[in-house]
Amino acid sequence: QVQLVESGGGLVQTGGSLRLSCRSTEKIYGLNTMGWYRQTPGKEREAVALQTNGGAQSYARSVQGRFTVIRTDAADENRVDLQMDRLNPEDTAVYYCYAIAGLSKYWGQGTQVTVST
Repeated sequence: QVQLVESGGGLVQTGGSLRLSCRSTEKIYGLNTMGWYRQTPGKEREAVALQTNGGAQSYARSVQGRFTVIRTDAADENRVDLQMDRLNPEDTAVYYCYAIAGLSKYWGQGTQVTVST
């Protein structure tokens, strides 16, 4: 079964940058959208940055201009990175990689991003 494996979370100071990476353990056939969500305690998971097969990107308003989603579809895997710049404490959350193919949804295990003041 396909799994999404994430890496790159950690602790960074306000104004700093981090890059999250996510790769699938095998190619996801019928993949449509791939990207990132995030969640903080007591809140619903929110979409941060997504990219469709056609290259259309969407970003949460709070991250526009600071985050960039980079998607790569290879012969044997699908990959999506999230470049996060000018981070602030409100970006602190667990970030989840996400992919949808038809009726199938896939989630990564989550990676913690903490932005200190």
